[in-house]
Amino acid sequence: MPLAGRPLVCWAVDGLRAGGVDEVVVTVPSSAREAFAAVLPADVRIADGGSSRTASVRAGLAVASPAADVVLVHDAARPLTPPDVVARVLGALAAGAPAVVPVLPVVDTTVVVDGEGLVTETVPRATLRRVQTPQGFARSALVAAYAALDEDADLTDDAAVVRAAGVPVATVTGDERSAKITVPHDLVVAELSLSAAEDRR
Repeated sequence: MPLAGRPLVCWAVDGLRAGGVDEVVVTVPSSAREAFAAVLPADVRIADGGSSRTASVRAGLAVASPAADVVLVHDAARPLTPPDVVARVLGALAAGAPAVVPVLPVVDTTVVVDGEGLVTETVPRATLRRVQTPQGFARSALVAAYAALDEDADLTDDAAVVRAAGVPVATVTGDERSAKITVPHDLVVAELSLSAAEDRR
């Protein structure tokens, strides 16, 4: 998927590197491996992903350098994540956190609805946070958590995987620019964000 003439994944890789990541592994659909290889830098490792997020992370961990004692898991669908967010995650890991995620406060009123779409409860938002990526982990903690996870499990993020294994997850401040591109409107907003940043230069 192109963003301002470049594939989303290339923006994501650049952001990780600018934030201090030394080695990048990209998990891709096996059918698209050649297409990704054609656009990614030659030193990026490519691994065939799985049928779920957790399967793809397992595949990425399997080919990551054994020398890496911390790992970050990032969504290519968050291509404009600022390097500062990456650096904050790495900093928390360096300070001893076994797991860390970037978060933002929930600013909208949040409700629970029943099967008929009727509001049944308003959830207090003071302690709610929106979780972003990259999520960072001591590699040993993430590998052990995946080893303990059922092969068929498909959790929504890697923080949930380590929490299921009893690992505490710390937080750092995220960034609105880390918004996830999931629908066409999101891509338009990202294009406008890049255009505005270029105009300010």
